[in-house]
Amino acid sequence: MTPDELLALDAEHVWHPYAPMPGTVPPLLVTGAEGVRLRLADGRELVDGMSSWWAAIHGYGHPVLDEALREQAGRMSHVMFGGLTHEPAITLAHSLAELTPDPLRHVFLCDSGSVSVEVAVKMCLQYQRSRGRTGRRKLLTWRGGYHGDTFQPMSVCDPEGGMHSLWRGVLPEQVFVPAPPSDFGAEPDQSYMDTLAEAVAAHADELAAVIVEPVVQGAGGMRFHHPAYLRALREVTEAHGVLLIFDEIATGFGRTGKLFAAEHAGVTPDVLCVGKALTGGYLTMAATLCTPEVAHGISRGTLPVLAHGPTFMGNPLASAVANASISLLRKGDWAADVARIESGLRAGLAPAAALPGVLDVRVLGAIGVVQLDRPVDMAAATRELTGRGVWLRPFRDLIYTMPPYVTENADLTRICSAIVSTVTLA
Repeated sequence: MTPDELLALDAEHVWHPYAPMPGTVPPLLVTGAEGVRLRLADGRELVDGMSSWWAAIHGYGHPVLDEALREQAGRMSHVMFGGLTHEPAITLAHSLAELTPDPLRHVFLCDSGSVSVEVAVKMCLQYQRSRGRTGRRKLLTWRGGYHGDTFQPMSVCDPEGGMHSLWRGVLPEQVFVPAPPSDFGAEPDQSYMDTLAEAVAAHADELAAVIVEPVVQGAGGMRFHHPAYLRALREVTEAHGVLLIFDEIATGFGRTGKLFAAEHAGVTPDVLCVGKALTGGYLTMAATLCTPEVAHGISRGTLPVLAHGPTFMGNPLASAVANASISLLRKGDWAADVARIESGLRAGLAPAAALPGVLDVRVLGAIGVVQLDRPVDMAAATRELTGRGVWLRPFRDLIYTMPPYVTENADLTRICSAIVSTVTLA
């Protein structure tokens, strides 16, 4: 079929994320991807500054990841995980337990990031019930967060600024505290840490867990906060028997300059969610890790099993490519790449700070953000960005980039200059 025929069928049948049906803005038709470039049906090439929603950290068509898929497909594409197991999943679980902070040793493999949060919440609820704390059914979080699009994750997304406010009255009602001060490099605010401690203490009898995105609040606003607030949460949750969940779906595997954002704070949660970059952007897969205390607590309950079991849990293809992606991180110098990108983003985005309508320019690791004083004009921004050979997906008042770690300096300069030129048009 011609590109026009394909796009006509797309308009008729395909419901795209966060879009009406039928759609109002036609998507760009991608015919291939290699390195950090997306090839379009009209012959253009765009530098991908989004890592395909933050997942393709090694770029596209990486020979190591491609070979891992081919080799595994030649042996076994899928087998049920109930009552059976296989080498790719075992190796992956072992690697995750090695890479993540101690004592996160037990790994539940999931289909997606949202599902990993669902599993994390279920773990915490079952743990509290197994301890006889049946009144502990709620979660505490801070505003400005985003944890996914299924129902439990939606309930801990920002209730006002998030896209899920229309579900108020349907979702479980959780406990919210103010968003953390947005300045990674500033001195921590003691009064805010006191607010966190007071809120957890006041609601301890009804809280199963606290859930937050460590250091970087992603799709809720791309805000960076001081690691001290994570240490404050760890201290107060331990004092009151409340579990602590870190959602590292966006930040895991090096994005913030540490392999996991929790390392900035030097603390370990009771439950950790990872996803997105886990397979290098090749296949959907996530994982929920927990400590022995959580796992053994559930096992001592009246229902001694975790009541969850996805059909494609531990899929061998996804496990194999995840193992290959982790191997690339271990054998390569991802930290130097992320530091190089951070330096390039700081220099390249600095001119935006002086432009009218710019509220803030912030960079952490391989994340660069320009925040405006108004919502982005998506149509105008997309025209300008693609016209300059760059693919980004702004949202709300933000034009931001999270490029693949293999992005070379010239392409990084192109991304930054495209963002700066787009600010005045968006």
